[in-house]
Amino acid sequence: MGSNSERRDAIRKFKEQSIPKGVFAVRCTATRNVWVGSSPNLNATKNRFWFCLRNGDHPDPALQEEWNAQGEAAFEYEILEQLKEDIASLAVSDLLKEKSEQWRRQLDAKPA
Repeated sequence: MGSNSERRDAIRKFKEQSIPKGVFAVRCTATRNVWVGSSPNLNATKNRFWFCLRNGDHPDPALQEEWNAQGEAAFEYEILEQLKEDIASLAVSDLLKEKSEQWRRQLDAKPA
């Protein structure tokens, strides 16, 4: 176990990490269906999606059905666009919504 100062430094570095915000896609390579969504934490979103899908309790029944039929190997998670860090925190939610709608139209995708 490290010293207290090492632990404090590790905690400080963790807190200083920037959390990527943006728009993502979940793609089924077998059927070519695409779901697009946005998140204030892109890293955690993939983990949450895969956890729900693996456990059979994803809130989107069509996505869950496709996952069950095609299997995990047929799915990909892709970050489509990442917001810049200098965006005001009050604007993030509206901007994420706007960007995800743009990507949905562009990819003819379903909401994730």
